[in-house]
Amino acid sequence: MTTPFVCVIVAFALIWLARVPVFVAIGRSDQAFDNKQPHAQLARLEGFGARAVAAHRSLGESFAPFAAAVVIAHLAGAEPRRSAVLAIAFVVCEVIYAVAYLANADYLRSFVWLIGLFAVLGLFGLAAAAG
Repeated sequence: MTTPFVCVIVAFALIWLARVPVFVAIGRSDQAFDNKQPHAQLARLEGFGARAVAAHRSLGESFAPFAAAVVIAHLAGAEPRRSAVLAIAFVVCEVIYAVAYLANADYLRSFVWLIGLFAVLGLFGLAAAAG
C-alpha cells in the first residue's frame, strides 16, 4: 500500500478520533446522551463542546476531496514521492487543525486549513501534470 493510501486511512480514522472530545463534552454537560435527537443535542453544546463538534464535522468535510485527490493522482501516475509528501502534509494539517479548533486558536486553525487545501490542490495538480 502506498503512503498516500495509508494517509487516506489515517485521515478517515482522524474523523472518528475527533468525535472523542464531543463525547467528553456531552459527559461534562448536564445532559445524558440523547440517541433519539443527537443532532439537536450537539447543537445545544457551547464553548469546547461546540468547537469539538465543529472540528469533527470539518474533518469529515475535508476527507472526500482529499481521498479523491489521492486516488486521482495515483490513477494518473503522479510522481509517488511528491504525492506522498502532499498526503502526509494534509494529514499533519488535519491533526493540527483539530487541536487548534479545540484550543480555540482560530488564526492557526485557518492557516493550517489553507495549507491542507493547498496540499489537496497540489495532488490534483500532480495528476494533471502526469496526464
